[in-house]
Amino acid sequence: MRIPSRRVRPQVLTAVLAALSLAGAGARPARAEPVAPDSPRWLLEGEARVADYLGRRSIRLDGGGATVKDLELRDGVIDVDVATPANRGFFGIQFRIASDGANGEWVYLRQHKSGLPDALQYTPVLSTGLNWQIYNGPGFTGPMDIPRGAWFHLRLELTGAQAKLYAGDMTMPVLVMPDLKTGVQKGQVALAVLQGETYFSNFTVRETPPVPWERRLPAMPAGTLTRWRLSPSFDALTRDVEHPLTASESKAIKWQEVEAEAPGFVVINRYRASPHPAVSFANDFSKRLEPQPGTALVYATTTIESDRAEVKKLLLGYSDEVSVFLNGRILYRGRSAQNFRDPGFLGIVNPENDALYLPLQKGRNELMLAVSELGGGWGFICRLE
Repeated sequence: MRIPSRRVRPQVLTAVLAALSLAGAGARPARAEPVAPDSPRWLLEGEARVADYLGRRSIRLDGGGATVKDLELRDGVIDVDVATPANRGFFGIQFRIASDGANGEWVYLRQHKSGLPDALQYTPVLSTGLNWQIYNGPGFTGPMDIPRGAWFHLRLELTGAQAKLYAGDMTMPVLVMPDLKTGVQKGQVALAVLQGETYFSNFTVRETPPVPWERRLPAMPAGTLTRWRLSPSFDALTRDVEHPLTASESKAIKWQEVEAEAPGFVVINRYRASPHPAVSFANDFSKRLEPQPGTALVYATTTIESDRAEVKKLLLGYSDEVSVFLNGRILYRGRSAQNFRDPGFLGIVNPENDALYLPLQKGRNELMLAVSELGGGWGFICRLE
């Protein structure tokens, strides 16, 4: 199993996420209910087994998952002790995994980021794709000193559309998630490790009475372009990304109308299956200009009405590659994939990342993007200044 730079291949999701799709039908716990490491209630997938570590019977994961087979949880409290000897890794709790196995929430720790502002990370999983490049910053990442080679306690509290993660100190959360993004209100629970030997012990789960489902969305800034149409997904290597669609090509496409979510993201993974190519430059920067088989591409189009001919500034964020066309002419080509601009580059999406200037004509103007995805989150945000 290979998980470089948090890129996920289909077999990883099979082991860690798609396996979580078994619908639970068992009794719901009214109080803290332990599930022992060797309990038949666990579904172990990938590199997963029962083992002894630091004097405890535990579940050992290193590129695998452990799902409670007979439980679906909406609101509740999940407690588990964790220990890892690994210097690098991604380990945590997946929750509200939908029955399709392709959507759910995940909060995880990264011991190689210990003490840094993004040692903790929450990401929604949409259409099997992780979306940390889009959903980043406050509410999604947080600092923590992560112990190594010692047991420490994690607690995850789920209340409606919000969640809190505690680590060590159970009085102060280390990460507050004010708006869970998938929209899945009930689902399975799993322990998951993408990379790095990690042990889990003393797992308990307690269901709590459901609270009202209340989203806490950020504001939609003025000038945000919110109404778009999306094409089906294409193999990016079969498209000429520097030339716009012809009129006949555009007419033949079955377009889907979508609306941006606050603060303006169009998250393509909500509508199209996420690709999982083996990106060659993830480990070898010299290969960053090579074609990447498996890259997917979607066209997105919107209309801008202008009462006069003028030039307007467009603020643009995207993941991972984009071509921008206005009225059938290319204006911009950008590549912002993880590891592309330098080996440590993350490709975080922000509307202030890039700007271009649109020569609008009086009346109707067609803005079209060709957005390609390698991994980490597929989407874009456009805002007229």
